[in-house]
Amino acid sequence: MMKRANVVVMPDSFGETLTAVEAAASIGAGWHAARATDVVTLAPQSDGGPGFIEVLATAFGGEVRTQTVTGPLGEPTRAQWLLHNRVAYLEAAQACGLHLVPVPRTPQSALSASSAGVGDLISAALQAGCTRIVVGLGGTAATDGGRGAAERLGGIVAERSGGVHSAARLLHDVEVIAATDVDNPLLGLTGAAAVYAPQKGADSVTVELLEARLAEWADELTRQSGRDVRDEPGAGAAGGLGAFLLSCGAHRESGAAVVAAETGRRAAIAAADLVITGEGAIDDQTCHGKVVAAIAAEAAQAGVPVLVLAGQSQLTDAEAAAFGEVHALVDYAQSVDDAKQHAGPLLTELAGELASQWTFPGVAEVAQNGQ
Repeated sequence: MMKRANVVVMPDSFGETLTAVEAAASIGAGWHAARATDVVTLAPQSDGGPGFIEVLATAFGGEVRTQTVTGPLGEPTRAQWLLHNRVAYLEAAQACGLHLVPVPRTPQSALSASSAGVGDLISAALQAGCTRIVVGLGGTAATDGGRGAAERLGGIVAERSGGVHSAARLLHDVEVIAATDVDNPLLGLTGAAAVYAPQKGADSVTVELLEARLAEWADELTRQSGRDVRDEPGAGAAGGLGAFLLSCGAHRESGAAVVAAETGRRAAIAAADLVITGEGAIDDQTCHGKVVAAIAAEAAQAGVPVLVLAGQSQLTDAEAAAFGEVHALVDYAQSVDDAKQHAGPLLTELAGELASQWTFPGVAEVAQNGQ
């Protein structure tokens, strides 16, 4: 006899290895293979970073448009954005994502990477007549504070203005949402350069250069907009792109919360017997606006157990306990490389193994064939 249960699978993307949609499919396949009578619902999620557009398009459709934009290192790049009921959903990583910079990433690429392509996407949304623009922020290669986007959107004007004033005028009658994947400020030890630039190829000297450049840009944003945003939560998101959008009047929301609202996540969690989530790496940044932390908190509030499947986990046992039951692919695979190269099949195997061991107290038993 098996127990029929309602299992909701809602992972984020696994870095550059699997999209959220692919991860959800892999986990769901493994669980269903082991527990065929369970009702398995796939509800991939995003925090505003890579996969933001795909997740929303999967959830409610809309028109996915493709635009040629300026990539992080100046090369033409094809980027997608979503149009739905005159609302534009943009994903910064589509235009200047870290995955668009060849490896190995270097201090020079970290210094040179620009957010210009995000300005191109915003321009496309404005030309389409959108009255609301939601910009998913996360997973970018640039640490320019949004200067590239400002210059592209507002035009390069006299001296040091960087187009901020012109960009703000263009966005004046449009509701702009900065859907951030983190709540970091722009500057300091928890800012865009110190925390995230090393992932983009920056060494210690480059981090200092980027910090100084961001500080100068913060002063310019304040002068142009009359609003000092450097210490606001989310200003450091996407290499400081959040700061530019906030200075133009954008409202900051958690990217995970935006997706939750658009996909009915809270209701799905409340109706579940088990929630399975995950991402590429669980670490100390997970608690600062990431999907896994948001889902774990919502599930705890609803009294629903959580199973977290991650590529890697850097949490202590005590820290992991706050998220539910945590399992890492690197502990299940033969090596880190094996976990990355075979993430999909390994997720399927791991989910199946865990499903065969899982029990659901209080869920009525049914036969394996569902009768």
